[in-house]
Order: sequence, then C-alpha cells, then structure tokens
Amino acid sequence: MYTIIDIETTGNGVKGNKITEISIFKYDGHHVVDEYTSLVNPQCEISSFITGLTGIDNNMVRNAPLLEEIIPEIEAITKDTIFVAHSVNFDYNVIKNEFKLLGHDFARKKLCTVRLSRKLLPGYHSYSLGKLTAALDIPLTDRHRARGDAHATVLLFHKLLRTKDAENVFKLFLNSKSQEATLPPGLPREEYEKLPITPGIYYFKDVKGKIIYVGKALNIKKRVLGHFYNKKTKEITLCSETASLDFEETGNELIALLKESAEIKHHYPKYNSAQKRSIQQYGIFSYEDRNGVIHLAFNKIKMTPNPLAICYSPTEARQYIEALCSMFELCPKYCHLQENVTVCSHYKIKPCIGICSNLDLALPYNQRVQEALDSLKQIQSDLVIKTKGRNTDENAFVIIRENSYAGYGFAPKETAIEHIEDLELFIIPQKNTLETQRIVESYLRKNPNAIYSL
Repeated sequence: MYTIIDIETTGNGVKGNKITEISIFKYDGHHVVDEYTSLVNPQCEISSFITGLTGIDNNMVRNAPLLEEIIPEIEAITKDTIFVAHSVNFDYNVIKNEFKLLGHDFARKKLCTVRLSRKLLPGYHSYSLGKLTAALDIPLTDRHRARGDAHATVLLFHKLLRTKDAENVFKLFLNSKSQEATLPPGLPREEYEKLPITPGIYYFKDVKGKIIYVGKALNIKKRVLGHFYNKKTKEITLCSETASLDFEETGNELIALLKESAEIKHHYPKYNSAQKRSIQQYGIFSYEDRNGVIHLAFNKIKMTPNPLAICYSPTEARQYIEALCSMFELCPKYCHLQENVTVCSHYKIKPCIGICSNLDLALPYNQRVQEALDSLKQIQSDLVIKTKGRNTDENAFVIIRENSYAGYGFAPKETAIEHIEDLELFIIPQKNTLETQRIVESYLRKNPNAIYSL
C-alpha cells in the first residue's frame, strides 16, 4: 500500500519550513482507496512570493487546523504504507521535522517519483512534475497546490508501476541497503557509483554542467554520501540542484586541500562559502619590557607590521608560541600564554627556569628567547614537501619557492631527484594565496619530517 503525498510550505528552508497545505492519496497499486487533504495554519506569516506561487495567503490559513490537530489523521492514513512523493526527501523531511518538533516520531519507507522516472522513463529533458506530466500527457490541474500536485503524482506513479522492469526497480529502491532513497532526485546512480574511495577533490554540478560546489576528502565516495545524508537546509538545497558529479584523485590530503582552494578561487561555486571569506591573519612578534625581559606574543596582522611569523587563527598562533615555549624552555607568562598571573603554571608546558619569579635570570632567559627568534629566521625559503602519491608507483610533491607555494606534482618513485629542478617536468604550477599559504604552513608545523632534503 502506498500513500502519495504533496505539501505546500512557507518556504523557509527545511527546519524553518512550516506546512500550509497537505494532500494524501492512499493507493493500492490500482485504485485510490482513501484521501485526506487540508489547509494547515503554520502560525507564521506567508510571504508574498509563496502566495504568488501557490495562491495560499494568510487569510486562507487563519482558521485552518494546526498541524498538531491533524497529526492523528496523517498517522492513520499513512500507517503501514510506503511514502511516495515527487522529490520525496523534501516532503518527507519537512513532515518528519514538524512531527519531531511536536513530540511525534514519523518513519516510513519512501519512494521518489523523480528517481523512479529517471530510471524507468529515461531520455526526458526535465523531470520536474510540471514538465514531465506534460510530456506524458498526464493532466495536472491546480499546479503548486497540494491536491493538484499529489493527484498528478498518483497518475504518474500508476504509469511507473506498469512500466517495463518496474518490479525490479521498485525492489531495488525499497531495499534497505540500497542508497537510492538517499541520492538526490536529479542525480543518476551511475554518477555516484563512479566515485573512488581515495583522497582527492569532488565537484557537484547542476543540469547545465556548472560547478556549484567543490569539496575535498580522504575518501571521496564516503564524503559525497555524507552530503546526501545531511539534513541541513543548505545541503538539501545543494543536493536538489545536483545533476552530475566529477572528481580528481590527489593521493593525499595536502594536495587535496591545495587543489580544493585553487578550484574554489577559479570556479567560485555558489555553495562554497568558507573560502570566499577573507582570512584574518595573526602575527607573532617580540618586544622588551621595562625590566629588560623579552616577550613573545601575537596579535592581528594589522597590529604587527613586522611579524616574525604569520598564523591564520588565534588557536594556531597560540599553538605556535606553545611550541617555541616548550622547545626553548621559555616562560608561559612572558609568552602571553597566561595573563594576570604572578608565577606561571601552564597545563601543557613544564615549569620554566624561574624568570617569572626571579628577574635576575633575565639575561640567560633573553638568550633563550633570542635562540627562538633566530630559529624562525632559519626557515628554508626553498623546499620540497614529499607525500603519498595516487598509487604505489609514484610520489607526490609540493614545491615552496622563496617561502611561497609554487605548485604540486606527481613523479615516478624511480625518478632520481637531487635538485629542485629535477621536479620541473612533473610540477603543475599554482598561484600562491593566503589560503594556500595557511594550508602549507599548517601542514609543515604538524609534519616537520615531510620536508624532502635535496
């Protein structure tokens, strides 16, 4: 038994969406055996845009029942049935979320008539309900009203049930181990199946082939599936616009991060927001106080005109100073890891040699601070980061020239490398940006042994 459902909503995402109308047809595979249709008072304003689309305005729903008042009818008619809708994840998730907010569980097996149509009726230009029903000569009245759309979906579903190979396709889509119900309605399963389980970057593309999202992953296939399971409004909207996928293997996370950054800067996808924002830099600096003690500290880059080192978050700057403090036995108090204390007691770092309680030790202490400062100046300007390749026969490299990211590449393991010039044949040149600089510097701090000696 099936219940074919359509809802109209206030259009405020998934979690903020409120139902304004619901229509349910109970269908036994041959005939409609029951029906329930009702307007719903969403207890919030309906925008003029939604009113223009659906015809439902605030006056129409003012005296309509609240959703909590009709939950018994919805549960009764859908009990022990398969939930069917055009782009089922939208209708199902809105209902499920609304029920949850009211203290009710809603769990049904589900089928999507968009995905079923793509599989059983291939070759149509569009699988939107309006265009598909028009192409199939299925009558659709009261478009964008719950009963009109639900009734047209009943007729479409009736046709799908009688299409060649329908039985096998329906079994596949209802299989609990199948991911058909999870995949976006406009995405052919073959697009997901082609994805590898290796590190790299992946692309979401719309029906015109335009890249709308770029991501990176250690396991491309698993990460992409995570998008499909995510119930955040942004993720659901992204997936609903996705018609195809693409990918590029990188062999390791570092090049995946660098490649992701470059592709976002190049394509400027509409659903990538994090790397479109400007990066706040923080500078490490030193100064001498009136007692002659040299301090290490950090601040926003605009407050540190000649930074000793640059970090890209307060946490990263703090960790940077912590490392220096530990390596050169510096005082957490005078490295500003602790404020407003008389004597330091940092939870990570062993007690210092006593500078915070004995200023007579300032001279030997300052000598250790100077060693720390000198170590920052000794960082190589040209270096090669060696990491895992895309297969067992190659290595991957990232090239840094004059402290700037210059590119990456892949070279056969048997390649003799004595100078940086030996890698020129394999390097894919890239632009250095604040984001790639942050990625490389963060990687080197966590993996100092990855630097390849030439």
